[in-house]
Amino acid sequence: MTMERSQVEQLAQLYGLETEFFDTWGNKRVSSTESLVDTCRLLGAEIAGPEDVAGAIQRRQFEIHGRILEPVNVVREEEPAVIRLKVTAADRHAAYELHLELEDETGVNASGNFGDLQVSREMSIEGESYVELQFALPRTLPRGYHRLTLRVNEAALTSLIISAPHQAFSFPADSRRNQWGAFLPLYSLHREHSPQTGNLSDLGELMQWIADCGGSFVATLPLLGTVWELGEDPSPYQPTTRLLWNEFYIDLTRIPEYADLPEELKSSIEQGDKTELVHYAEEMSRKRQALELMSDAFFANTSERVEQLLQDSENDPELDMYARFRAVGERQGKSWPEWPERLQKGEITPDDYDERIYHLHLFTQWQMRHQLADIKQQADARGLLWYLDYPVGVHGNGYDVWRNQDIFVRQADGGAPPDTFFTKGQNWGFPPVHPEKLRQQEYGYFIQAIRSHLEKARILRLDHVMGLYRFYWIPRGHGADDGVYVRYPLEEMMAILAVESHRYGARIIGENLGTVPDQVDEALDRYDIDGMYVLQFETRLGDSPEVFSPVPTRVAASINTHDTPPFAAYWDGTDIDDRLGQNLMSEEDASWEHGERAEVRRRVIEYLRNEQLLEGDSPSGHDVLSAAMAWLARSDAEFVLVNLEDLWGEVLPQNRPGTSSEQPNWRRRARYSFEQFRDRPEVREVLARMAGVRAEK
Repeated sequence: MTMERSQVEQLAQLYGLETEFFDTWGNKRVSSTESLVDTCRLLGAEIAGPEDVAGAIQRRQFEIHGRILEPVNVVREEEPAVIRLKVTAADRHAAYELHLELEDETGVNASGNFGDLQVSREMSIEGESYVELQFALPRTLPRGYHRLTLRVNEAALTSLIISAPHQAFSFPADSRRNQWGAFLPLYSLHREHSPQTGNLSDLGELMQWIADCGGSFVATLPLLGTVWELGEDPSPYQPTTRLLWNEFYIDLTRIPEYADLPEELKSSIEQGDKTELVHYAEEMSRKRQALELMSDAFFANTSERVEQLLQDSENDPELDMYARFRAVGERQGKSWPEWPERLQKGEITPDDYDERIYHLHLFTQWQMRHQLADIKQQADARGLLWYLDYPVGVHGNGYDVWRNQDIFVRQADGGAPPDTFFTKGQNWGFPPVHPEKLRQQEYGYFIQAIRSHLEKARILRLDHVMGLYRFYWIPRGHGADDGVYVRYPLEEMMAILAVESHRYGARIIGENLGTVPDQVDEALDRYDIDGMYVLQFETRLGDSPEVFSPVPTRVAASINTHDTPPFAAYWDGTDIDDRLGQNLMSEEDASWEHGERAEVRRRVIEYLRNEQLLEGDSPSGHDVLSAAMAWLARSDAEFVLVNLEDLWGEVLPQNRPGTSSEQPNWRRRARYSFEQFRDRPEVREVLARMAGVRAEK
């Protein structure tokens, strides 16, 4: 059965779908009718066949225009607060009463008549007349979240009022042009005489060393919760939750109960063969044994620490529920979509899990929170910043989706349309969030997830920030090349970021790489949120003598990212051979790209010489790296970030996008231990050069 394309497009637009978009090559791509219809269904349209489309359009129009009061409204702090109301012609002169409850629990009451309000426009939908009114709230509002209740015709309508600053938090002007730092995944960091993966104490030491080198921050990948016992994907971008933390990175030796562990267990943890790749399951198994024994000892007696943990758990329902979720999952031995229906719905009783395991997960999360708080405290004491990463999605079988089933759409996956590297598109395998249901939830989950990060870090990078404006949905049964962009309320989420960044004194960075709509970059600029500048993507071979695109001020600038080849691989062209080996390009394309890369090398060397940053007739790849980092360091970028692995010429990537278990993604340890690389001359030379150049800003 075919559906009238024009009607399907009308319905799709009413649900916030983009019926066409421009891809990475600048070509217009038209979403298929089938994909549009299936996505509309997932968003709430009732369509069984072609005959239902007209009725679905009408219902959606009435749904949109029949909202007197939107569930969320944005105003500006301490400015006249005006929102929009939509009423039918019949209610044009209806009386109303309102109650405005501020975040501090004070309230304001008022009443009036719609007939006294200014009309901004009139409209007619299927013969029904509507008017849009300008509704001024009875007072200016302080920064924060307030609730408006409007009573009309015996109905009580509510709205979350976000009173936001015009811009997100910024550091003082005198520090905005000399910030630089280093990046290294925490699982990659390791110590000279330990087989263990880097932990939070190691991260703290790395931060102290970078500070001693003149740097101001350290960045790492997401450190969020993973359900190890079910063999979850180790990717930091597929966490079970964005609200709680990954106990894999806990420093066991800092827990008081560690001293009383059996010597044999401590020896197995502290000694062993160090492997090139991280074996998460084996390492987590040893840590788990220790954590269980320490948790048992902790809860064996009443103490002030036990009382404090139980009080924290009572005050934080998420901490308590996460521990229950993990404990139920361990008893069931399978992911939550396979649990009995009652447990799937969150109806958990103490009989559904082992109290000992529940206590274990309370204990480990509590320890993680304390160790993360200690890192921030140490950083603040030295004037350092810590840079956390906020992933765009969570695992469909994880805690957040179980806990918030009403806002996640499990019949679709998030992803990306075809591009230069992934000609068939990408399916990231996690469920998208329903934009309207997120609004109806008053952004409770989004606010909570952002806060959990900003409580711990002073810089937060938002992965795929374009997802705040539009997100690529792939309905089940469709390929990644047949998805649809779904729009999101960008302004409301940007307002939340502005509020929360000021509350925690934290800077926001939006990862805006790739084909990003102008609306996203304009919003980042309006809210004074940094974007990203990656030199590998900003190198050009046109007629201009400027080989690199200019570096904007509001960016975090780097040579590469965790998803791109390291500098040495890029410089030598081995990344091309790697993609050829993965059948991501043809022999002909690889040969052409090797030729292009040779020209890049020639032009970059010439340019950096002209900039008086590079000397010698035959500079090494490391010489070029040092010069390129100096070029970034002397730019006006707010942050400059160096990948530590580039400093010793690493050629293996941490992740090969588009691959899974066939590649050792997210598992490779750094070639050198912390003690080794911090003393390497080529490492110290680049860091000293960066510090000197940035200090002159």
